[in-house]
Order: sequence, then C-alpha cells, then structure tokens
Amino acid sequence: MTSIAFLLPIALGMGLCGLAAFFWALKRGQFSDLDGAAARILIEEDEER
Repeated sequence: MTSIAFLLPIALGMGLCGLAAFFWALKRGQFSDLDGAAARILIEEDEER
C-alpha cells in the first residue's frame, strides 16, 4: 500500500510534465506546418555532399 502512495504522485507528476511539454511545443509552433514537413521529404536536392 505504501508503494502506491509513493508511485502515484510520481506518475501524476510525470504525466503533468509531459502535458506541459506538449503545450510548450504547441505554443512554440512545432505543429503549425504539418503539410510542409510531409512534402519536404519528397523534394530531391541536387547538392552533392
């Protein structure tokens, strides 16, 4: 029973950190141009490496 009391706040804290990271990425525009990222992989570059 004590392990549940110990692990439950840790799990809730990790979930809140993940949710905060998602909203931070959303605010910074990470998900604003999904179509451009999908089309960019199809563009061939003529530059040689």
